[in-house]
Amino acid sequence: MLIVISGLPATGKTTLAAALARHARAVHLSVDTVEDAMLRCGLEHGWTTGVAAYEAVSAAARQNLSLGLTVVVDAVNDSEPARQVWRDAAASCGVELRFVLLVPPATSEHQRRLRVRQRGLDLLPEPSWRQVEARAAGYEPWPDAPLALLADEPVETLVQRLVHELAR
Repeated sequence: MLIVISGLPATGKTTLAAALARHARAVHLSVDTVEDAMLRCGLEHGWTTGVAAYEAVSAAARQNLSLGLTVVVDAVNDSEPARQVWRDAAASCGVELRFVLLVPPATSEHQRRLRVRQRGLDLLPEPSWRQVEARAAGYEPWPDAPLALLADEPVETLVQRLVHELAR
């Protein structure tokens, strides 16, 4: 199974994906971590590097899925082309794909999370609140409704809810 945790920056995608992967003994892959590695190699920050990071994570996901492993990916996935990367990966490996969308918490909490988060990334800059708002305004609608979870619940609660929903 390929599980893709989606949502705006600072909603808790990486935290949830890592916790779910630990719980399920699955592989966790983060697009931001790969993009940061690409930037450390001298690639320029921008759209092309971001797309390349999605493709690199997709290749790693396919490799692990072909071994029979469950893969949990975290990425913003704000456009249909980004989401199609995961549909193609799941189809090529003949596995089920589940999209999860983390719905942002209240604005004040979302802003607080953005201010205090420390992801350990060297060159991938944290977005400003204005950039997060712009990303939200441009977030393309989902043609296939993802499983939506409110990001204001404790991560343990979200993992349990997600495990329950994925078992259906």
